[in-house]
Amino acid sequence: MFKKSALKNGLRILTVPMKNANSVTVLLLVGTGSKYETKDINGISHFLEHMFFKGTQKRPNTLAISETLDKIGGQYNAFTSKEVTGFWAKVDKKHTDVALDWISDIFLNSKFDAEELEREKGVVTEELNMYLDTPTSYVSELFEELLYGDTPAGWRIVGEKETIAAYNREKLMDYFQSHYSNDNTVLCVAGDIDQADIEKKLAEYFADIQIRKAAEKLPVKESQSKPGIFLHYKKTDQTHFCLGVRAYDMYDKRRFALQLISVVLGGNMSSRLFISVRERNGLGYYIHTSVDSATDTGYLVTQSGIKNDSLEKAIGLVLKEYKDIRDNGVSPDELQKAKDFVRGSASLSLDSSDALASFYTTQEVMRQEVMTPEQKLEMIDNVTADDIKKVAKDIFVNAKLNLSVIGPFEEKEKEKLEKLLSL
Repeated sequence: MFKKSALKNGLRILTVPMKNANSVTVLLLVGTGSKYETKDINGISHFLEHMFFKGTQKRPNTLAISETLDKIGGQYNAFTSKEVTGFWAKVDKKHTDVALDWISDIFLNSKFDAEELEREKGVVTEELNMYLDTPTSYVSELFEELLYGDTPAGWRIVGEKETIAAYNREKLMDYFQSHYSNDNTVLCVAGDIDQADIEKKLAEYFADIQIRKAAEKLPVKESQSKPGIFLHYKKTDQTHFCLGVRAYDMYDKRRFALQLISVVLGGNMSSRLFISVRERNGLGYYIHTSVDSATDTGYLVTQSGIKNDSLEKAIGLVLKEYKDIRDNGVSPDELQKAKDFVRGSASLSLDSSDALASFYTTQEVMRQEVMTPEQKLEMIDNVTADDIKKVAKDIFVNAKLNLSVIGPFEEKEKEKLEKLLSL
């Protein structure tokens, strides 16, 4: 069983013992991301994440930082999303102390050197170029930009080239001081561990964390009265699109029914849309439906890459399934299959220390409430066919419908596509 506690300095810690596991994962998650930024520093959460790997007093440069875990075959990385920034290390359990020392060192003692900052601007700019050249990633960003517009929720996590170029050490340190503290940070250790022993070590390694109230983000305001479309012209051999609807945040209990709807629609290779779009009509290689639920936003979206001349047909096929679930619901067999899929997928995905660490820590940072895997699965099991139909009737309406497209389509074709977007 996982255990939640707090150090004397207020840092929340989670310990998740896994008997007979060979690995231990240390995950440190901070409740900040691009939703916490202002326009002039958009992308700074992500940029700051990079700077934690540039040197400490103990490990003066990137080479020294990376070699620490490379020499023991460890895995490590960091990530930034709209609402959280994370740092993690996964090692053989006999090297647990190395991982604890490494994480605490980069988190508490990074130098954020000005010269390294200037050099990293080129790296992050190329990361941005990579995303812009990858339609499968970029089309998702355009979908969120369509939903939330010129607000933090609609901005790019990595930032824009202009804002990246304007970063300096003063801006970086101001953001670090106001957004990194004991108040919004959670530390998790998962694997073959002794909980009491680990808690003592964490108290030593993280005694010097900043103690202050962390800055908060502005709430997102949802606003839409008709279907929305975002066309991005690009000469491509394949058209990529995201077609979906506004839905529920992570506090809404309807999210469990929403998850099952996404599975039925496009969660696996026997889902409705995989069979319809790929197998029956041969329009594209990939298609999937997923749900995104954050603290104050949520949506369901179907994404696919299809033949350039088949966009209208693909949109029609997706909308047909949206309408069918709204009007006719799902059969008992289909509902049970979706529930069994979620249960089986959860069992497989949580079979490692890093997955369990992420499962528990993300909940604690974003919701300040932790459900066990079994508690979540119980909520899934309790979803009825009537629940599915009620949610489908609520979300599958014209006023919540949105489409983003990357492909060889001029703006003049927008009107034709708008006529297709009707539920």
